[in-house]
Amino acid sequence: MTSILTNTSAMSALQTLRAIGADLADTQDRVSSGYRVSEASDNVAYWSISTTMNSDNKAINAASDALGVGAAKVDTAYAAMESAIDVVDEIKAKLVTATEDSTDKTQIQLEITKLQEQLSAVAQAASFSGENWMVAADDADPAVVVDGFIRNADGTVKVTTAEFAVASYAMFGTMNDGVGGEGILGSVMNVTLESQSSVTEIQGFLDDVESALAGLTDAGAALGALITRIDLQDEFAATLSDAIETGVSRLVDADMEEESAKLSALQTQQQLAIQSLSIANSSSQNILSLFQG
Repeated sequence: MTSILTNTSAMSALQTLRAIGADLADTQDRVSSGYRVSEASDNVAYWSISTTMNSDNKAINAASDALGVGAAKVDTAYAAMESAIDVVDEIKAKLVTATEDSTDKTQIQLEITKLQEQLSAVAQAASFSGENWMVAADDADPAVVVDGFIRNADGTVKVTTAEFAVASYAMFGTMNDGVGGEGILGSVMNVTLESQSSVTEIQGFLDDVESALAGLTDAGAALGALITRIDLQDEFAATLSDAIETGVSRLVDADMEEESAKLSALQTQQQLAIQSLSIANSSSQNILSLFQG
């Protein structure tokens, strides 16, 4: 039966055209955005995972940036430590020279005094962003370096840190009017030669200097170990960030080759659906021929 009030063929063709139009719009959106899951309605599970992992990745990158600041602090302290070792070596050499009876110990002390001043200057200069690890009191809290961000199995998050015992490894415990005291180098700053200083006294100063060198060596080793950890963590953070980005990409990124093929097919289907609708609409006009005499 043909009706002039209801064109079922046109209705069917229109529904098909609408469905193709919706699919075409979705495909065009994927092509333009590059995502097959761009919002929760596209895929709740994948969208939830990608949102959480992208947030964690930003936190990891932030921790990596903080790690860079920590690395700068460690490098600054290590540079000061190396310089201090060189200066203490010089003081040690001057003391060995002073053990010879014919030397002018007063003149040697003038040189040692300048070297002691250099130690104070090195310690004061070992500051990064207002933080100095080379001058710290005996009860100072450990210096903390942020080195990572982790998400636990129960969903809680945690920022991981590395510590450096500044109280144990500081060159000086105090700094008064630019002169360092206490700490690893406190005994070195007390070295004072006089013209009548005996070999025994000089030997005592040498023992103090040797003890200070051992302390500086231990501190340098601790800083070196921290530098190694920071370098490894920095490399790991970069690798982890890349892995997370790759994993999220597999969940939400559109396959552009596939979407391109779909787009071409849907455009063709849309054209055919429009022609089908046009044919269905024209069928009603054929009824006119039934009433022509």
